[in-house]
Amino acid sequence: MAQYAVLIFEQETPGGPSPELLEAHGRLPERIAEQGGRVLAGLALEPSGTATAIRGDLITDGPFVETKEAMAGIFVLEARDLDHALALAALTPIANGGVEVRPLTGFGVM
Repeated sequence: MAQYAVLIFEQETPGGPSPELLEAHGRLPERIAEQGGRVLAGLALEPSGTATAIRGDLITDGPFVETKEAMAGIFVLEARDLDHALALAALTPIANGGVEVRPLTGFGVM
């Protein structure tokens, strides 16, 4: 099994995600397990306005770039291969955004 990061991007809305979307995300590990994968970790992120960006020696508050979508969360999953990871990531409930899947390489931390 290989590990993949699934980066979740959503358009930020006042009041944050709906309770239904949050509940759907809560069921995601079970849905992925039913398809032969495993969620190793998952975290939601605070709104992009709480971010601090560091570029070299320049530090700025708030999101660094203006985009329609912001990174809303991340989870790490185990899958047989990239095709399997993509199928599992497609189970991610998305209101108005998308996901990006990236293979992980180990640094011995996890």
